[in-house]
Amino acid sequence: MFSLKELLPSLTTLLSATFVMLVSPVIKELIPPVIRDYLYAIFRRRFTFIIKEKCDLDRNEIFEAATTYLRTKATSDSTTCLEAGKTIRQKEPTFDIAMGQVVLDRFENIELKWKLMDKGSFLEQNYETFFELSFEKKFEKVVRESYLPDIMRHSETIKKEEGLVKIYSREPAGRLDGRTWSCANLEHPATFEKLAMDPKLKKMVKDDLDRFVGRKEVYKKVGKAWKRGYLIYGPPGTGKSTLIAAMANYLGFDIYDMNLSGKVSDMLLKKILLSTPNRSILVIEDIDRGAELNDRTQRDELFTLSSLLNIIDGLWSSCGDERIIVFTTNHKDRLDPALLRPGRMDLHVHMSYCTMDGFKLLTSNYLGINGDHQLYRQIEGLLANVEVTPAEICEELLKSSGSSDDVLSGLVKFFEQKKLEKAKAAGLKELLKSDDTDVDVEGFVKFLKQKKLENAKAAEAGQLLKSDDIDVEGLVKLFKQKKLEDQRLQRPSV
Repeated sequence: MFSLKELLPSLTTLLSATFVMLVSPVIKELIPPVIRDYLYAIFRRRFTFIIKEKCDLDRNEIFEAATTYLRTKATSDSTTCLEAGKTIRQKEPTFDIAMGQVVLDRFENIELKWKLMDKGSFLEQNYETFFELSFEKKFEKVVRESYLPDIMRHSETIKKEEGLVKIYSREPAGRLDGRTWSCANLEHPATFEKLAMDPKLKKMVKDDLDRFVGRKEVYKKVGKAWKRGYLIYGPPGTGKSTLIAAMANYLGFDIYDMNLSGKVSDMLLKKILLSTPNRSILVIEDIDRGAELNDRTQRDELFTLSSLLNIIDGLWSSCGDERIIVFTTNHKDRLDPALLRPGRMDLHVHMSYCTMDGFKLLTSNYLGINGDHQLYRQIEGLLANVEVTPAEICEELLKSSGSSDDVLSGLVKFFEQKKLEKAKAAGLKELLKSDDTDVDVEGFVKFLKQKKLENAKAAEAGQLLKSDDIDVEGLVKLFKQKKLEDQRLQRPSV
């Protein structure tokens, strides 16, 4: 539950002092004293709350709640102008209060006037938006203690009824205060039930999430920040992003996707952390690629390892409640050991190549096979000897047609081809290691380039090995012959 005392420091009172100063000389000259006293009394009876978008370095939850709440009140009966919008994925258009417009509301027979305002230029760091909430001064206590908490509750109810999970990404340009996020509805259908991963691992992650969201008082009792860190690692295509989407859909938490490959300073990193709300998932993908942390200098003003650690478990990590921080990597072994110490990332989740359990779930989702199948035993043996990702299997399932038997037979051929490629690659590796073959992988790649395979890499070499007209033994013989020719050329002439 929120505490209004914690939220109200962002509210400041404002009387129309400037207006009174400007019109006072005119009023004194032209308006009789009796009428003048009456007008002064009217102005003195009004009271105004200023509700800013930002509260210190953090987001103002009252501002966000008011934005959601006023969407239900912004009609032609309450204002003269609305902002209308609809994205491609939205089923219905949305109508929001426009800048400078007034929306009227009533609460316990109190008339309240909301006005959305802004100050400064959008591209400037001092730009801010705020609401003016004005009403009769005698109702100030009712508004503060009853009306504003009621808006907070209504906002949470509206969000739950909409059931929309959103994904935010930080804008690469614009304001430099960490608050520039672009937003879209996350319509990813991923759920734990459909996720092709080890059942025990899946249950462990799900149970861990349940414990986390239900232990607010436990975290408070032991003096720990109410946040949880996950490291999700594994080869590309194993479902790391899908797992994050399933976590967000399960909890109803919005995702804040952060890219560290750009120029991110220590201070901006902290501001970005503070700009994410409670009940959210902050995702930092490919942490091994985005953080050449030890190579960055203070002159570059880029973030350091210590700043990243402060996000995970330092003092800055306590700025907020019920937050989840997820790091992903394809190469866990490349991470700085300081990131892997106990307490930094609470749970390490290894997304491996597809297992038989994951395969059965995929065939259930795509082919509707819920029981056993005559080809499953053969497929299980193949999966134990090849490295194939769920993404590769999904691609094969999507492009296949015919009966389920035909599709599974096609997958058997696909796995057998993968097994053959693996055997060829292993054989080539062993032959290249032999003493009488002075050829390394780099030399092999150069050979492929000579065959007009530009930018040949390991993956491209693997594709070449699929060809029936190229065998490993022939290549090695060619390498040996080339070595003998080089030796002849290097001999001094007599």
